Amino acid sequence: TYGYLYHQKQMLEDHTRMISYRDAILRNRDCFEGAVVLDVGAGSGVLGIWAAQAGARKVYAVEATDAAKFARKVVEHNGLAGKVEVIQAKMEDVTLPEKVDVIVSEWMGYMLLRESMLDSVLEARDKWLKPGGALYPSKATMYFAPIRTAALAERSVSYAQTMQEWHTFAGYMKNEHGISVDCLTGAYDQEHKIYYMRTSQWASLRAEEVVGSACEWFSFDVATVTIEELKTKVQAPFSCKVGVPGVMHALAGWFDVQFEGSAAKPASSPVTLSTAPHVGYTHWGQQVFLLAGEVAGVPGDVLEGEASLVRQERNQRTLKLDLTYSMRRGPQGSSRAEAPTQMHYLID
Repeated sequence: TYGYLYHQKQMLEDHTRMISYRDAILRNRDCFEGAVVLDVGAGSGVLGIWAAQAGARKVYAVEATDAAKFARKVVEHNGLAGKVEVIQAKMEDVTLPEKVDVIVSEWMGYMLLRESMLDSVLEARDKWLKPGGALYPSKATMYFAPIRTAALAERSVSYAQTMQEWHTFAGYMKNEHGISVDCLTGAYDQEHKIYYMRTSQWASLRAEEVVGSACEWFSFDVATVTIEELKTKVQAPFSCKVGVPGVMHALAGWFDVQFEGSAAKPASSPVTLSTAPHVGYTHWGQQVFLLAGEVAGVPGDVLEGEASLVRQERNQRTLKLDLTYSMRRGPQGSSRAEAPTQMHYLID
């Protein structure tokens, strides 16, 4: 879908996304002046245009989809055809005539890593980035926080209604056609339990729906992380303090990325792009992971556990979150943790 203009428009209308990248580039002209810049997954070409406006000597804007045609038109229309070269190809298939000083890319997906576009950035980093070169963004962090949401009750009702419809259907098959499909009830139930209760949901949460502290769960440096680490080692404990008395229904996950330049050429004006609920709308929103049921808490309690994020075998662009959680009661979670609950979620 990235080759369609409507999809590019959706991302261009994301104000938080746009001003974060714009400020990260244009407020750090000293990092771009005279530089050779590579834009990985250039889309409509705006990052490459900003890099040129910040003084880059040359920009290679690589885009695999037909969005490259739109990018080329926008670049030409803005009088930068001599400086920004749009290349329609997969990054892995591109041979550049020179190494680059800076790589810019908007590679983030839902829960940061869905779509696996970062793989292309890391391959480009290892092949084309000069020693000491900078990546924009340079660091990334994922967060969890407990939330209160009507989604748990709504999805539970939808799941129950779906199963009731199945039982009605099974009765019809037996009575009308003389064929029992009861042997399929378990498979149908599992299919819809995963869909309604164990698949994360996109949401644009309000700040007041967050009822505990956001905890930093996992972070990495884009300059040093490897593809193998992203496939196998995105795993860490989490611990969120309850801040509002009452029940919680889900964990929400989101991310931020930092534009800090490199150690050799740090950004003079670092920028953070956050997708937290208090920021407001972004097209990434937050991912909502419904708990097994309501969990009551009071300030001082701590919702804690362990989480790991891996790629789904059937589609490497999608993810699976394995989660174990429990509540530790008392001031600052001073008592022994309750029995843990294990959950598995798809991030499709």
